[in-house]
Amino acid sequence: MEFRSNVPLAHYTTFRIGGPAKLYAEVSDASELSLGYERAAKDHLPVYVFSGGSNILFSDEGFPGLILRLTDGGFRILDAGLVSVGAGRKLNELVTECCKSGLSGLERLAGIPGSVGGAIRGNAGAFGADTGSVVASVKALDTRTGMVREYQREECVFGYRESLFKRHPELVVLSAEFRLGTGADPKALLWKAESVRREREEKHSQDAFSAGSFFMNPVVLDERLREEFRRDSGKEPKDERLPAGWIIDQVGLRGRIIGHAKVSEQHPNYIVNTGGATAAEVLTLVSIVKQKVRDELDIQLQAEVQLVGFGHESAKHRRKPIENQPADESWPPLGT
Repeated sequence: MEFRSNVPLAHYTTFRIGGPAKLYAEVSDASELSLGYERAAKDHLPVYVFSGGSNILFSDEGFPGLILRLTDGGFRILDAGLVSVGAGRKLNELVTECCKSGLSGLERLAGIPGSVGGAIRGNAGAFGADTGSVVASVKALDTRTGMVREYQREECVFGYRESLFKRHPELVVLSAEFRLGTGADPKALLWKAESVRREREEKHSQDAFSAGSFFMNPVVLDERLREEFRRDSGKEPKDERLPAGWIIDQVGLRGRIIGHAKVSEQHPNYIVNTGGATAAEVLTLVSIVKQKVRDELDIQLQAEVQLVGFGHESAKHRRKPIENQPADESWPPLGT
């Protein structure tokens, strides 16, 4: 396990934005992750753990502590329909491997960038499917105690872009087991996955430098707006939510540019780094979008993208020595 200093973070994200990490290391299992936290505790540094690099905006100043990046972690078929996969595995690779094995349930997630761990944390989803619906269990490291615990699906509290692990950042996802359908035709599954990827590409270029969808789809109860969405799209709203991209378009911000950051003309819920964009430019553009939507439509957009290194999140990732932590008897302290 190698600790490196002043490693630029932009290279490891789909946004291609971010300054250097004070310390950086790649880890593959719980023991290496714990060693990283011990090193950070010894040096009194905050810690941030990630893997795939989508859905993240790092500060232009980087991160003033230790960045731990989870790598692959492996893939195994345990028995009929049960698959074990490491958190660092790319979600898109997992989808392909399962399709080739005739295992169904993940094909509608094809093309979603990032890692399995990130997909579980944010319950990533598309085209009516989400990650949590096929999760059987998740193993996570509680960085306060150094203990690994397995959470059954019902304990993971999956919701719209939500999970126990998002609510409790001290829990770092290590691996997961997925319960999938069996006996499907691999060729049919691969065809379905590829058609989903093509549809994603039609909605927005997957090669663009962005973090994916920047905002979560908000709850909108205003029937006038909901009816307008029906007329514009020819579709029914999904539950109480309306697409954030459609909402941003209603206030005329499609194509808005600040520096080298741009609200995508192809899909307004993507903010794109057109080349050399800074995090400051992205946040300025985000602020404009949120304010205009709030002022004109009385809707408060919430970012789906994680903002890292901007000062507000460092304290909650700082770990004291294990012996000073409370016992693990209180789990799970769920709530909201």
